[in-house]
Amino acid sequence: MTCQETGRLIHALADGELDLVNSMEVEAHFQECQSCARAQDEIRRLRSSMKDPLLRFTPTRSFEKHLRSSIRREAKEESPFRVFWWRWAAATASLAVIGLAAWAVFVIFNRPAADAVVAQEVVSSHVRSLMAQHLMDVPSSDQHTVKPWFDGKLDFSPPVKDLSQQGFELKGGRLDYIDSRPVAALVYQRRQHLINVFVWPATSKSRSGTQASLRQGYNLVRWSNAGMEWWAVSDLNLAELQQFAQLLQE
Repeated sequence: MTCQETGRLIHALADGELDLVNSMEVEAHFQECQSCARAQDEIRRLRSSMKDPLLRFTPTRSFEKHLRSSIRREAKEESPFRVFWWRWAAATASLAVIGLAAWAVFVIFNRPAADAVVAQEVVSSHVRSLMAQHLMDVPSSDQHTVKPWFDGKLDFSPPVKDLSQQGFELKGGRLDYIDSRPVAALVYQRRQHLINVFVWPATSKSRSGTQASLRQGYNLVRWSNAGMEWWAVSDLNLAELQQFAQLLQE
């Protein structure tokens, strides 16, 4: 990766918006390029300094009382013109606050839900794996080869099942990046249809039933089980994808 390419990705890395593959390439470039590494350190120092509590000012009650007293004293001494000007400014400010509040409400209610964001990331990772020829880091149909491969690469051990007798052949696995964290991606195949299964620890230990959806022509099935969050995505028909999800849950 060149310095120019790193420069385009360095802020996305600092904000945690970069996928796992690009993150690893940028980090590797930092090991070879001191200039880019210094730029990354400067960004981190800037982000840290912006969180400094010294940058915040919290007025004391005595300061607020003194300010209000000064405003009242000035108001008594103002000419009719200044009174009119202040009233006009206050009305303008009120309208601006109302407009800002309306905009904030619009943004909040039109913001995509967290599940919708994750669903889009799942589909994007599935498509990217097919386009970039990076479908598997460990190509194997043996669950006892795929599962140990993740040891030391993730902070959890993903369940891996052999479903070849049911018509869903295990093809391998890889590392991926979903919902701002590294996840396990398991690859299965049903006839000519590839299935990506993304697994990571669930935030809640309670079990949830399967939820199906359609996005960009791909079927998605989501569920949580045994403390894990599961997302399966494929162009396979929904009925067979749900059957596959049920087999993984058994």
